[in-house]
Amino acid sequence: MVKITDVARHAGVSPSTVSYALSGKRPISEETRLRVEASIRELGYRPHAGARALASSRSNVLALVIPLRTGIHVPVVMQFAVSVVTTARRHDHDVLLLTQEEGEEGLRRVADTALVDAMIVMDVQLDDPRLPLLRSLDRPSVMIGFPAEADGLTCIDLDFKAAGELCVERLAGLGHRVVALVGSPPEVYVRGTAFAQRVVQGFTAAADRNGLSSSVHPCEAAPGAAVAVAEQLLREQPALTGVVVHNEPLLEPLVDAFEQLGLRVPGDLSITAICPDELAESVRVPVTSVALPTAELGSRAVELLMMKLDGEAVPDATLLAPRLTERASTAPRNAP
Repeated sequence: MVKITDVARHAGVSPSTVSYALSGKRPISEETRLRVEASIRELGYRPHAGARALASSRSNVLALVIPLRTGIHVPVVMQFAVSVVTTARRHDHDVLLLTQEEGEEGLRRVADTALVDAMIVMDVQLDDPRLPLLRSLDRPSVMIGFPAEADGLTCIDLDFKAAGELCVERLAGLGHRVVALVGSPPEVYVRGTAFAQRVVQGFTAAADRNGLSSSVHPCEAAPGAAVAVAEQLLREQPALTGVVVHNEPLLEPLVDAFEQLGLRVPGDLSITAICPDELAESVRVPVTSVALPTAELGSRAVELLMMKLDGEAVPDATLLAPRLTERASTAPRNAP
């Protein structure tokens, strides 16, 4: 194992100079710093994590706070986690994953023990009880999601309101006049989860703006629930020809359920969704969808944290514009 003394001998400097080059605690000449860095690369030296933390007063660890509450679609959550971990490693940081529903207590415990340098917080609610603590902590944080009052916070997310609007606008542009939103499980709305509420806002606003008849249906994420909601929709809205789905596990079961009830997709019924592209593409009838940019959101959240840790100014709010991709599940309304 290469030691700091080996690097010092190779570069022709003292071990303390190598330490200063790594930590930046004392100024050294540019020529010396470059010589030390060249020796580090050539010898393959990796500073001990504890020594790095001691030298920099940092742990080189980020916390990713994802309470795995009921109604959460874990595969999509894990896409966020992979993106955060991958980007953090590029910045020589590890990630501590916090999945327990501990709220403020969990955040306080992690902050008080100096386990992490900064936090990424997910599953944001409109009236999130964690906000006062996040505003008061001496550690930077970024929220993937927007609470109702975001003052004093750094937030990033897909513009879910615009995403809901975009799905409806596409259906309206194809001539559909009666539309429905099959949304997240009921408990997601009861908690006031921000992204789900904003999809409903966008869906309703666009339907009203275009003079469409519309309804919103929270739905459990289970195949049996897909059959039940499809039957309910056709019973309550017999003229239904357009559906927006914001519930990833139901996408394929809903297509199957409507076709079992005698509606061809897209001949009789057009379907749009908000979900990852790979899911929309994998359905038997590929679904027109607004992409859920998990990789970009996770990566940019880490980049924002790195800038904050370095004392750089960052925008308070970053909203990613929705992108709709046309696939086989949408067609002009088959007017009687």
